Amino acid sequence: MNRYRWRTFGLELVMVAIALVVGFPLYVLINLAVRPPSDTSSPITPTLSPTWDNFTEAWQQGALGGALMNSLLVTAGSVVIVLAVSALAAYPLARVTARWSKWTFLLILLGLVLPFQLAALPLYQTMRDLGLLGSAWALILFYSGLQVPFTTFLYVGFMRAMPGEFEDAAVIDGCSPLQVFRYVVFPMLKPVTVTALVLNAVAVWNDFFTPLLYLSGSAQQTMPVAVAGFVGQYVSDWNLIFAALLISVVPVLIVYFALQRSIINGFAGGLKG
Repeated sequence: MNRYRWRTFGLELVMVAIALVVGFPLYVLINLAVRPPSDTSSPITPTLSPTWDNFTEAWQQGALGGALMNSLLVTAGSVVIVLAVSALAAYPLARVTARWSKWTFLLILLGLVLPFQLAALPLYQTMRDLGLLGSAWALILFYSGLQVPFTTFLYVGFMRAMPGEFEDAAVIDGCSPLQVFRYVVFPMLKPVTVTALVLNAVAVWNDFFTPLLYLSGSAQQTMPVAVAGFVGQYVSDWNLIFAALLISVVPVLIVYFALQRSIINGFAGGLKG
């Protein structure tokens, strides 16, 4: 039986300190989101008369309903395309030992090195020529291309650590390469798939620059752009800003709690593989 030592007590104090550091911004966020506009006390001071009117006013003034739907559409569409393309691309890259496979994988990894800002102007002109500016499809296509290199890297690393006996057995049973991937390989990719889903979804959901660039001048906007609309040059209603921020966090929290166990298993085992 392990005895309670001073070292254990010190580790507990460190964990408590880390929890306080992480939880303090969340406390300020919730505290200001429910604070009446008439309360001008310090953000650290607890709100004694919380109100839900900030959420209603922020929802109406910022048109957060449409922005929320746009963000959900863009995030879901982008993540589905990224996972499908990356998994299919990673399978031959991880299993084929030919020279072209190595060089193709290195070419894909080049997308991790080059910043996307280098292609911001050509991509904008391409989207304009295709008539996609102001449309959610512009964002979906952009994120799909941007996130594929990183996601393919995750899949290839995981597949190379997977045993190939199950695939060989499926081939002997008469399965085609696509059937082997669909019925044998892809179900085994669940840990890294959940990991890639979370990382890509958070990156797409929180992005501000790309929606501001491609949806500028249109009625459509995503949640980060809608929240930024509350900040003016001379007046900023911080109660509404924090209420809008809290609304934008809710969908991410719902996904996290729904996939909590898979997310933990994915980070613990998926990246390790």
